[in-house]
Amino acid sequence: MSVVIKTTDLTKVYGNQKAVDHLSMTVKQGEIYGFLGRNGAGKTTTIRMLVGLIKPTYGQIEIFGENLLANHKEILRRIGSMVEVPGFYENLTARENLLINAKIMGIHKKHAIEEALEIVGLQDETRKLVGKYSLGMKQRLGIARALLHYPELLILDEPTNGLDPIGIKEMRRLIKSLAEERKITILLSSHILSEIEQMADHMGIIHDGKLLEEIAFDQLRQINRKYLEFQVSNDSKAVMLLEKHFHIHDYEVHDEGHIRVYSHLGQQGQINKMFVQHDIEVWKIMLSEDRLEDYFTKLVGGGAIG
Repeated sequence: MSVVIKTTDLTKVYGNQKAVDHLSMTVKQGEIYGFLGRNGAGKTTTIRMLVGLIKPTYGQIEIFGENLLANHKEILRRIGSMVEVPGFYENLTARENLLINAKIMGIHKKHAIEEALEIVGLQDETRKLVGKYSLGMKQRLGIARALLHYPELLILDEPTNGLDPIGIKEMRRLIKSLAEERKITILLSSHILSEIEQMADHMGIIHDGKLLEEIAFDQLRQINRKYLEFQVSNDSKAVMLLEKHFHIHDYEVHDEGHIRVYSHLGQQGQINKMFVQHDIEVWKIMLSEDRLEDYFTKLVGGGAIG
C-alpha cells in the first residue's frame, strides 16, 4: 500500500508558541485516517499546512511522493479539502455556487457539478437558496465542492462539528462511501472519539502540537483488554494482598478505591473472599473492557475529550 501523505518533523511556530511540534505522520492510500485531538491540539494548523494555506516554519510535507512546496500546484489539483466551516453565497443556489467554484478552479467537465451534488445527496435540493440550507446540508455542499475535480485525496477538518444526530449519521455514511466506493483516501480530523472510531481505519493522536501515536483500529482492539474492576475501601492494602496471595502484578489503581486486575479473570469470587477476610469492604465487582477513551487518557495524561 503506497503512502499518500508523509510529514517529517513538521513544525509551525507562532511567536513563542509551537502550534505543531515536529509532527511526523503517514497516511496510506485507500484508508480513512482519523486525526484525533482536543480543540487547540494543532489539528487545523496541520491541515492548513497540508493544503498549502500556510507554510511550515520547518519540516517537510510529501504528498503522492512529491514535495508539496516544490510541486504545489500539481499536487493540489489532486486534493479536495474542507477546512473549517465552508462559506457560500447564501443568495444563490447550490448549483450556482458550484458553477462559480468550477470556473475559478478551471473545471470544464460537463457533468462534474451534477455528479458532485448526487454523491452528497443534494441533487433534489438544487433550487433552494443555500441560505435556507441546514448546517448539515452546507457541510455536504462543502464536500461536493471538494469533489468537483475528482480528487484522489480528501482532507476534512471537523466535518461533523455542530451537526445534529441525523446530520452526523448522514455525514458518516457519506465519508465511508467515498472511501469504499470511490476509493478516495481521506484524512479526517475530529475531537470526537466516537466519530473517529466509527469511521477510521487508522488513527493519529495529536496533543499540544505533538503526534503521540499512530495506530490501526484493528491493532487497538487487540490492545484493549478485559479486566476485573473492584471498588474497595482500602486500595493500598488490597493491591498488597493481590500480590501476596494471588501473585497478581498486572493491575492498575484508577481513582481512589478502584482497582483494575488484568489477569485471573473468572476468579473474582476468590479475590472478593480474600478481601473480606482481611477486613476490606468491597462495594463493586464487574468484568469490563478497556475503551478508546481509556487509551486516549493514558496517552495524554488525563482529562476528557469530545
